[in-house]
Amino acid sequence: MTGQAQRAEPDARRASPAIPPSTGRQGEQTQTTRRNRVAQPKPTYQIKYANLKDLFLDPRNPRLRQSTDGIHLPQEELYDRMKDWSLEELAISFLESGFWSHEAVLCVEEEIDGEEKLVVIEGNRRVAALRRLKRTYDGEETGRKWLELIKGTKEPDNLFKKIPYIQLNERGDADAFLGFRHVTGIKEWNPPQKARFIAKLIEEKGLSYSEVMRKIGSTTPTVERNYIAHCILRQMESVEDISLIRVEGRFSTLSSAIRIESVQNFLGIKEKFNIDPSDVMPPIDLNNLNHLKEFALWYFGDDERLPILKDSRDIDRLSVVLESDDALDYMRNAPKPRLEMAYTIAGGLREETIELLSNTSYGAQQALSTIHFYKDDPQILHISKLLISSVDQIRKTLEINEDA
Repeated sequence: MTGQAQRAEPDARRASPAIPPSTGRQGEQTQTTRRNRVAQPKPTYQIKYANLKDLFLDPRNPRLRQSTDGIHLPQEELYDRMKDWSLEELAISFLESGFWSHEAVLCVEEEIDGEEKLVVIEGNRRVAALRRLKRTYDGEETGRKWLELIKGTKEPDNLFKKIPYIQLNERGDADAFLGFRHVTGIKEWNPPQKARFIAKLIEEKGLSYSEVMRKIGSTTPTVERNYIAHCILRQMESVEDISLIRVEGRFSTLSSAIRIESVQNFLGIKEKFNIDPSDVMPPIDLNNLNHLKEFALWYFGDDERLPILKDSRDIDRLSVVLESDDALDYMRNAPKPRLEMAYTIAGGLREETIELLSNTSYGAQQALSTIHFYKDDPQILHISKLLISSVDQIRKTLEINEDA
């Protein structure tokens, strides 16, 4: 590649972070692939420097929304999409402190518009911020906030000419780095982005759930649940009457819901757990697509109806509803179904009442062993009177005969 890339000085080389190589392989997701995978020797990477014009935004960046596949987008459109990624704070940091070498972006050489270019696979937000800042200095950007950022300053000498980067041999070399940094690390992606990255490791690299877990520092059940939820989201793309944007916006709700047994039974996905990830797709059988539509409507809503779930705490209540034929009948036929009513029909309040009474009864019995030590304690006397009053109300409500 021709460009203004330069090798770093010795001290920069010593400071360069060690990026672990990928142990994955392109190919089919088979157990044979995993058994035959051979670890490669750990490469040594150095920090280099490049002009801003020689760094290209990544069209495969996971931050791009799933429903607008960015692979075929030109650089200018990629930049336009990234302009809304809260770039101002990065620009302020660059103007105040410069671009530190320990924040070097990660690049690979890939074809862009028929030519080999340096494509940034980690650090696109930083590069986009630099582009917008440079265009503001050049008079191409006229946004009020950005004009205020550069007001009274002159264009920094080397900020746009010497950007630190590390060139990797292939994208796979950055998988472990990206996984830790964005899935479990300090610069977290949002839930759909994490799930897409997990899916990439599984589908492109042929990794198992446990291998992904070791790469990104998560737990195996979390990796499995995120991947299955991601597969469900992808299947929803081909199902009419499902608002994909709403589901993606509450992806963590989907991921949390599918770990509940009643949800798994309702969607018919129970058998998709504890199997090889290559056997997950499609997660929802054709016979259960109507259930998937109902699930999406109740959990996420659509353009005309709000979701029945108001927050994540309602997931447990709806899981009780999914086990009751009468409650489901109400949900399907009521003009404006309410979760509270469906939960009552499903007998959920009965279970809550039993739990409350059981806890109170058990607590009172436990207190009998020590309460005689505190006959004159004002607080214990007050609580005891409240308890006696509540028990009396229960007896009257249930019409319990004192002699019974």
